[in-house]
Amino acid sequence: MKARNLLTLGAAGTLLGIAGFLGLPGLWSAVAAAPEAQTVQTIAGMPAVPHPDNLYSEVRADNFAPGVKDDLQRAYVPNLRGHSVSVIDTQTLKVVDTFKVGRAPQHVVPSWDLRTLWVANNDERGHDGSLTPIDPRTGKPGQALKVDDPYNLYFTPDGKSAIVVAEARKRLDFRDPVTMALQYEISAPQCAGINHGDFSIDGRFAIFTCEFAGALVKIDMVNRKVMGYLKLSMPATRFKDSTPPGSPAETEICTVTKGMPQDIRISPDGKTFYVADMMADGVHVIDGASFTKTGFIQAGVASHGLYPSRDGKRLFVTNRGSHKIHGKPKGPGSVTVLDFATGKVLAQWPVPGGGSPDMGNVSNDGKWLWLSGRYDDMVYRFNTEDGKVDKIRVGMEPHGLTLWPQPGRYSLGHTGNLR
Repeated sequence: MKARNLLTLGAAGTLLGIAGFLGLPGLWSAVAAAPEAQTVQTIAGMPAVPHPDNLYSEVRADNFAPGVKDDLQRAYVPNLRGHSVSVIDTQTLKVVDTFKVGRAPQHVVPSWDLRTLWVANNDERGHDGSLTPIDPRTGKPGQALKVDDPYNLYFTPDGKSAIVVAEARKRLDFRDPVTMALQYEISAPQCAGINHGDFSIDGRFAIFTCEFAGALVKIDMVNRKVMGYLKLSMPATRFKDSTPPGSPAETEICTVTKGMPQDIRISPDGKTFYVADMMADGVHVIDGASFTKTGFIQAGVASHGLYPSRDGKRLFVTNRGSHKIHGKPKGPGSVTVLDFATGKVLAQWPVPGGGSPDMGNVSNDGKWLWLSGRYDDMVYRFNTEDGKVDKIRVGMEPHGLTLWPQPGRYSLGHTGNLR
């Protein structure tokens, strides 16, 4: 470590005390402005972690990368059964464009360099998967690239590879992030339904969910291999998805022996991974280093998506409202708000009249949580202070919505996991 980084927080505190005692405002200002010591040894090529106590520090409101803040302010909504993308002006809440893409678009994903939005069209149960690029400056699609089974899309922390999550193949395909030419593969044969992932604070490993195996898989990103699998235990009780929308949730004995893990997100300090589970109706708490389950937080019916607030203090859990993959409209869908540090439930926000909150992200200013309504052909805009909801009609079965532009230095993928 270079000499200028040797100043620890403890030493800085001592110097601040000396400066105050001696009445040296110049020294006080210089020390107070000194950058926090870099304590995370990241993998080669990965951007530094400025604040190890909050790896989301760089996605605070208005902290745009150069050139991004002038992109169109839009919500891009992939309509799974409509084979299209609806484009919403986030200022007027109006659909301003709809264009066709490949079959079964699942997610709209910001590229690592933040200059392209990729639509992952995996052609469910077919072999015509593709990735459609969108130019965020114009909001218009480009020529699609043929790619095998792109259910989801991530990027390695160093930006050298795109990771196509080939769900049906139980495989991660590492590709050139621009041309999508295949570089190498990592097979995860015990991970049926591999789909969502997140990366350790130093980029050395990733954990992906195995939706149809009720498990997780840990991937060594340096040595390019599977490190192990973790079967997720189910809680004693869960919620009834027959509960009327807005009514107090009723519980039932959980007779399901296998979970259905969905989204996964790392805690601000990089120690814990939270995993939403549609069958368990809550969030599993996983110690990343030991790869063990340490707790469970009950949330709502069919917990699915996980989105941090702009200050990294809250975690929004989307509850789809049905334990079925293809649920009915106007179910008991909701959003659960957690304290990201303690896991304590801070609020519950049902969708008025029922709904199915699925995937999306938080607005740049942190005031709104935008989510697709999977079973209701809707997009919801939740007020992040009081949970009030606006609704916008879109295409058939909206899925992995992304907002753009978003703050941050680079994208790890999905619907906008930026750091």
